[in-house]
Amino acid sequence: MTDFWNFVVLTLDSGVDLTVGRLVLTGLAGVFGLGFSFYFSKLIGRRLIRSSRISADASQVIQRLAFYLFIMMVVIGVLSLLHIPVTAFAFLSGAVAIGFGFAAQNVISNLISGWLLMTARPVRIGDFIELGDVTGTIERIENRSTLIRRVDGAHVLVPNSQMLENTLTNWTLVDRDIRTKLTVGVAYGSDVNRVREVLEEAANAHPLTKEVPPPVAVFEDFGDSALVFELFFWVQVSGERELRLVRSDLRFEIVRRFEQEGIVIAFPQLDAHLDSSRPIQVQLQSSDGKNKRSGDKQ
Repeated sequence: MTDFWNFVVLTLDSGVDLTVGRLVLTGLAGVFGLGFSFYFSKLIGRRLIRSSRISADASQVIQRLAFYLFIMMVVIGVLSLLHIPVTAFAFLSGAVAIGFGFAAQNVISNLISGWLLMTARPVRIGDFIELGDVTGTIERIENRSTLIRRVDGAHVLVPNSQMLENTLTNWTLVDRDIRTKLTVGVAYGSDVNRVREVLEEAANAHPLTKEVPPPVAVFEDFGDSALVFELFFWVQVSGERELRLVRSDLRFEIVRRFEQEGIVIAFPQLDAHLDSSRPIQVQLQSSDGKNKRSGDKQ
């Protein structure tokens, strides 16, 4: 065992012998160093998140910087155990970097875009965004992609470069105030002033609607079968689901208040006009299914 442990596998130009024992110890040091880097970087991220003085985005950036710093220290330590100078990899690293750059342009682009997203912070974890046909909440910003949870619950991975290159709507970048509206039609003959008052009162009564700016009911149009009103109001929510629930609550409340006030919600109606200037032919059908002509009615 001693002979095997001290068996020389390779002799470097510097005269250092790489034995089996040294290679095994170096491999173990690398594995433990990798585990140490992963564990302590995660620990740092969790500690930073628990402190309310730093956001989730900033803690994620610091966690990744700490991980790469630990990995760099592990690599330097492993090379020191092998007595290999770092300068010996200068030429090789340059050639690898050039080849890697040509072969992985998209990967590098997404990687740089990911760092820009985490430092410039045009979007943050928890923001509600619209990107093309994707609408949802950002759950995680990785090195190459951003994880978005759509309003229907599905998770979508979007390359980081698309987050910067395409037009992106961030509903919660500055605050969580969102303006929305409801459309309701009332029957002709309704008291339009009272309709406006009831709509605004219903919006003000909801706990999630904002008082400033106040809800506004607008007489939008004379419809075919209804007087059309639109209720505009601001709410403070974190996503589409809460916004739909607020609109649903207001619809229930509006129906209840309209019933109390005697206001009828309109529905499509058609009036049939008969030409009475000419006789109208009427046919009666007997129980045996035969049609009997009964004559013309004036």
